[in-house]
Amino acid sequence: MNVKIALFGAGGKMGVRLSSNLLKSDYRVSHVEPGAAGQKRLKDELGVQCVSADEALDGADVVILAVPDTLIGELSHEISPKLRPGTMVMTLDAAAPFAGHLPDRKDLTYFVAHPCHPLIFNDESDSKARRDFFGGAYAKQSITSALMQGPEEAFDLGEAVAKVIYAPILRSYRLTVDQMAILEPGLSETICATLLYVMREAMDETVKRGVPEQAARDFLLGHMNILGAVIFNEIPGAFSDACNKAIEFGKPRLMRDDWKNVFDREEIAASIRRIT
Repeated sequence: MNVKIALFGAGGKMGVRLSSNLLKSDYRVSHVEPGAAGQKRLKDELGVQCVSADEALDGADVVILAVPDTLIGELSHEISPKLRPGTMVMTLDAAAPFAGHLPDRKDLTYFVAHPCHPLIFNDESDSKARRDFFGGAYAKQSITSALMQGPEEAFDLGEAVAKVIYAPILRSYRLTVDQMAILEPGLSETICATLLYVMREAMDETVKRGVPEQAARDFLLGHMNILGAVIFNEIPGAFSDACNKAIEFGKPRLMRDDWKNVFDREEIAASIRRIT
């Protein structure tokens, strides 16, 4: 395989994960990491030697930006003049592309790939896979990808690279950038992370009111397991009348009537502006 990948941010938390998986592929990879600690980590853990940005970009077919959302715009504009037409620029999140932070170059291909992370309900039998909550190491996970701009045939290359960096893969979904932004930050962070944070606060409140901490934790996580299995149709079943009554009165107590407006494009855009 002659495809050359330039990986920026190779020594960061995400970059090291990607570097590890790319070592198992046939891609030619050049690693770029400005930080001394990241360079040392790559060398010590993976035996990888970093190169300069210019060396990495020379002849690169795919450029992966494994850097924080706040740096995507600056970095992409910095390297843009050094990219030959047809080069694929891959980001690992839809935020910066959605916000319009990528350079206005119609001759480049822009591709976004983001992991779903391993499912709560899974069939992993290996102990390491069961403890791989993030994914990209032992547990299977699904991925989402979007071809923001570029020739249609470029999608296959972007998806192939995404399947390597996020391996092992369960399923692969093709979405639009707007759909990916709905999923994150909309669904995963604004909704899921917020409600999980509230659930943790609720557990802590029960402890303050006298419930033993371990009992509260076991009780909550156990109920999350069975309630989630029913709600997401992992098993056949229905809630008790008492549970349904608690939901009927609890939901308006906790949620605003217009909470679904967080998925409006204007709300998604505002959320992304806050993080980019």
